Amino acid sequence: MSRAMTLYLHAHQPWRLRGYSVFDAANTHNYFDTDDGDPNSNGQVLRKVTAKSYLPTNRILLKLLHRYPDFKVNLSITGSLLEQLEAWAPEALFSFQELAATGRLEIVAETYYHSLAFFYDIDEFERQVRQHTETIQRLFNLTPQIFRNTELAYNNHLAQWAEGAGYKGILSEGWDPVLGWRSPNFAYRPTGTKEIKLLLKNYRLSDDIAFRFGNRDWEGWPLTVDKFLHWVDGTHHGEVFNLFMDYETFGEHQWEDTGIFDFLEDMPGKWLERDGQTFYSLSEAAEKLEPKDEIDTPNTVTWADTERDLTAWLGNAMQQEAIAAVYELSDRVMRTNDWRLIDDWRRLQASDHFYYMCTKWFSDGDVHAYFSPYKSPYDAFLNYMNVYQDLNWRVMRAEGAN
Repeated sequence: MSRAMTLYLHAHQPWRLRGYSVFDAANTHNYFDTDDGDPNSNGQVLRKVTAKSYLPTNRILLKLLHRYPDFKVNLSITGSLLEQLEAWAPEALFSFQELAATGRLEIVAETYYHSLAFFYDIDEFERQVRQHTETIQRLFNLTPQIFRNTELAYNNHLAQWAEGAGYKGILSEGWDPVLGWRSPNFAYRPTGTKEIKLLLKNYRLSDDIAFRFGNRDWEGWPLTVDKFLHWVDGTHHGEVFNLFMDYETFGEHQWEDTGIFDFLEDMPGKWLERDGQTFYSLSEAAEKLEPKDEIDTPNTVTWADTERDLTAWLGNAMQQEAIAAVYELSDRVMRTNDWRLIDDWRRLQASDHFYYMCTKWFSDGDVHAYFSPYKSPYDAFLNYMNVYQDLNWRVMRAEGAN
């Protein structure tokens, strides 16, 4: 039986907020940290990640695409990151465009601002998806055929929406309580749909690379390509092995000295040297694979934390208050026709802001703290709400002028 692997990498950087006090509200409307003297500013973080991750990863991927005609890569890249690449790292944007020019990079559709708008404002969600698609067409001359929601947040309703929007496939976490006895290594049909294919992340294999690769205390360390492919063989059956992870896995989350780049460069060739094994683009997988079964997902599943639900972003009162407040402004913001104001409002929808407010403990809490620029979730909440108060003030001022 032939077997395929899909390599799907997600690239995103939020517009991080600067320190914004209650005294700034109604006085200054510069919310996003662009001070290049600050090592935590958006520009400085972007340049660091570009040097450590995007450029070296793309050099290796381009080499692999030229070396192996059957190698393919899948990418999701947010509008927020594309804006920052255009502003501060055009050489990195060009390196992504070089990958696309090979004809074997597929770019996936998503929300432009990395938002959870699907769960709060379907009209705004669709506007952001359109904006993202238009940007991908402009920069890469590609039209996405596969959809992934922010944070891999997925349920039956989203699959039904994606089918109605004309997508061939949709992505989700291959979470055991949803799959039951079934394997993530096949395509499935989402409940309530007729044509769209559901492609599931093999989270065990993906997380071995994304989270555990450099951990010397992990029983699987060191992870060699031969060992990893032996584990793939150990799954015994499957038509497609979906490896989904952040782009920053390579060089940022797993530093160069762990050997992560060597692993990336060596793995495709060793996979392809075996008879009957290849790589798929995600749309190719959706076209070629017949669904093995129907998957019913009435409750939302995500990639995050032990629960694999939305509690990483919406699990406490601070998070719920903050996200409700920003979406309650929707109609009023859009009526202003002030595109600077609308853009600021949309940047505040990025799921990262609410992730920083998470108060979970133990290993989940450690992951949240790793990604957060704040000393505590409470600092993240207070800073965000100070910005929200100014945004609300600007809306009221625009309403008074109309």
